[in-house]
Amino acid sequence: MGMLSLPGFLSCGKKKDVSFTYDGDTGCTDENVDRGNWANKAEYLLSMVGYAVGLGNVWRFPYLAYQNGGGAFLIPYTVMLALAGLPLFFMECSIGQFASQGPISVWRMLPLFQGVGITMVILSTFVTIYYNVIIAYALYYLFASFQKVLPWSDCFSWSDDLCSKTKIVNDCNTTYNGNIIRANYSYLTANNLTCINGTITYKPVQFPTEQYWNKVALQRSSGLDETGRVVWYLALCLLLAWIIVAGALYKGIKSSGKVVYFTALFPYVILFVLLVRGATLEGALDGVQFYIGRESNITKLMEAEVWKDAATQIFFSLSTAWGGLVALSSYNKFHNNCYSDAILVCVINCATSVFAGFAIFSILGHMAFVSQRPVAEVVDSGRLMVTLLVLGLALAKARQQHPSLHYFPGFELAFVAYPEALSQLPVSPLWSFMFFFMLVLLGLDSQFASIETITTSIHDINPSMMKKLRGPITVGVCAVLFLFGLVCVTQAGIYWVNLIDHFCAGWGLLITASLEIIGVAYIYGGKRFIQDIEMMIGKKTNSFWLWWKICWFFITPVLLIAVLIWSLTTFSNPTYGSVKYPAWGNILGWCMIIFSIIWIPIVAIVKILKAEGTLLERLVSCCRPAANWGPYLECHRGERYSHMVDPKKMENEIPTVSAIVY
Repeated sequence: MGMLSLPGFLSCGKKKDVSFTYDGDTGCTDENVDRGNWANKAEYLLSMVGYAVGLGNVWRFPYLAYQNGGGAFLIPYTVMLALAGLPLFFMECSIGQFASQGPISVWRMLPLFQGVGITMVILSTFVTIYYNVIIAYALYYLFASFQKVLPWSDCFSWSDDLCSKTKIVNDCNTTYNGNIIRANYSYLTANNLTCINGTITYKPVQFPTEQYWNKVALQRSSGLDETGRVVWYLALCLLLAWIIVAGALYKGIKSSGKVVYFTALFPYVILFVLLVRGATLEGALDGVQFYIGRESNITKLMEAEVWKDAATQIFFSLSTAWGGLVALSSYNKFHNNCYSDAILVCVINCATSVFAGFAIFSILGHMAFVSQRPVAEVVDSGRLMVTLLVLGLALAKARQQHPSLHYFPGFELAFVAYPEALSQLPVSPLWSFMFFFMLVLLGLDSQFASIETITTSIHDINPSMMKKLRGPITVGVCAVLFLFGLVCVTQAGIYWVNLIDHFCAGWGLLITASLEIIGVAYIYGGKRFIQDIEMMIGKKTNSFWLWWKICWFFITPVLLIAVLIWSLTTFSNPTYGSVKYPAWGNILGWCMIIFSIIWIPIVAIVKILKAEGTLLERLVSCCRPAANWGPYLECHRGERYSHMVDPKKMENEIPTVSAIVY
């Protein structure tokens, strides 16, 4: 690493002496030498797509489409994309790109609401702890797939008497010596008796994939109270997951931007393979027509529940209000067309959901063909563990009763139901490897953005330190989060994962989103915000902005608040299957969400106390942009921000809470 001093030209065209340390974090073509920029637009777009597209797109959407009228569901889904998803997505991309700051520092635009940015980062931090545990589960199953016979394909030595792939008769009515008696199965077989139709009861059985998940993979304990030991192979998989994340982000976007070429694109290859495989199966057309064809039920659009499902699916699938969109967009060049980028990413995100539905329902059609039943009966079948989709759709239906919208429609879907389906295919280890490899990639893309959200916030607090020590700091962040995540790979680990997910991935996020759009549109000012965007993408007509004004000022806030109220009124304490959480576990969950959102009022109070004048004057002062709010580079500020204090003057501040709320 060497020091280089030479007269040069900044990309803005301003000649000056440049002295910098070249460490690979920034390139000579970067517009913003202090922070660095994406090497090209493709890396940015792939990072955004990888962040937004997750398992919710692949599995939850097809179920919602089936439940809410089939192809008719595309109408409310598209409407909610336009009214709720895209406006908030475009807003976050624009804010990050305009200021070249992360989710905390962008609130220099509205200091009173800077706690919203802190809440975003804290929620993202909580989620990264358990998100990598999910990736660790996928890695474990991926490695377990390297066997000639998949270990969960049958009831092997690890199983108990309840393990079975078929129904087991418990007892029934039978005729014996002219009398009708109730007899158990062993008595029936010993005396060569037969059951009277309609009187059979079956033992509660578990498929081998379910027992493998609980007994082998998780070594699951009886509840949160029984922590047990650390499951060593899950701990190693978790360590490997964090090593991959740390390695990919060691040089920030300069390294992660190269990785996403594979991690963001390869899942589409696997989805395409699944679609081709499904389309070649007999009965596939019946499944597709059930999904989006002649059996669509347009009358479902009259039900409010359908529109609520569409709104929540759009909001959570686009990954808004986590801070990641702001962080990733902050590395764009100032005049990048964030408008077209936002539309493109949102369309790809939603198209992926629809595309995945074709792959899934083509297989459903084949299942119906094989069992010689209508597709609807296959979907609604009570024998949930027979196939992937029957269980998966039913689990999603059960999960719908929970107000917290999860990234995954059920861990059992990915780690119980799908392995069961894979084990029945020819060359099942190959299909199993591909599926779990896809899960790993889908998880890593989102994890990259979440960790980048954290490191970007650190960079904004102390740029000079981060520029010199980005790699070690990134490794340090990953190491700390790995240690926090070890509790999630104990025998009670799945309960911890579910607890964090239940409390930190639901209505807390809706609070930040609601405050974000209200703060920008009503307090910072929609007109001022539009002028900021036009500084980046050029002047637009009033008619161009009409739709966005209507959404930002009225429709999107109303929809977000409506979903928030629904989430709060239907909120219930978490459970994992039939296992209830102890009181202290629920209290801990509430402490996590309170710790996350309490920064919103704390920072607001601190800002008001530090301001001068009467209470009203202080409040008004805190609702005005800070002196250092505006474009990061001087050459982009123009006349509107000619008075702006250079953000680089904040570099020497110590990264403490007092620095965050400066």
